[in-house]
Amino acid sequence: MTEISPASPVPGPARAPNAPASRADRLISSDFNTFLRMLTTQLKNQDPLNPMDNSEYAVQLATFSGVEQQVRTNTLLESLGTQLGVSGLATYAGWVGKDARADMPVWYSGSPVTLAAKPDPKADSAELVVTNAAGLVVARQPVLPGADTVTWTGLDPLGAPMPTGRYTFALESFALGARIATTPAEAYARVIEARGGATPTLVFTGGIAVEAQKVTALRGG
Repeated sequence: MTEISPASPVPGPARAPNAPASRADRLISSDFNTFLRMLTTQLKNQDPLNPMDNSEYAVQLATFSGVEQQVRTNTLLESLGTQLGVSGLATYAGWVGKDARADMPVWYSGSPVTLAAKPDPKADSAELVVTNAAGLVVARQPVLPGADTVTWTGLDPLGAPMPTGRYTFALESFALGARIATTPAEAYARVIEARGGATPTLVFTGGIAVEAQKVTALRGG
């Protein structure tokens, strides 16, 4: 029977000279050497009268090879994900200082808020509904059928400014006095920060964070 000696490890992907091995490479090399030593010991100590079938060794080698390739694939995917995240962040960084539109709350501090609010085509009337951070409806404002945008002044019925804080908006459409639809009213707000990661995020005035992919429009600040 031919004896397998613990020869030199199977070479991995080529690296630049003197380049330090990655954690995954070191782990794979160490595990493969251990696997070869175990396999050699298994061969040396098997029963000569009842040797292990060669196909079993082939299965063990194939299994380890599959695990090795999966580890390398995961490492490659992590690297690609990091590179794509950095690339995306560079794009979104150009949005800082601009006004972006999304379905999101708005930080009101006394300035009028522009909203994209389009009533249902079947509606004969519509209202903008304003809700504060506590979930209470604090204002209702008529919206003309067929309108595309509406401006909320932030004033109460007596003409005084609403308290500074976070507000959300919805558009209710009516037909013959019955409500037929309620849809979000997308707001414009100033982008003050762009954050990378698996899901790039934009931060707006007031610390409101929204996934970048939810932005539907962008305009110069």
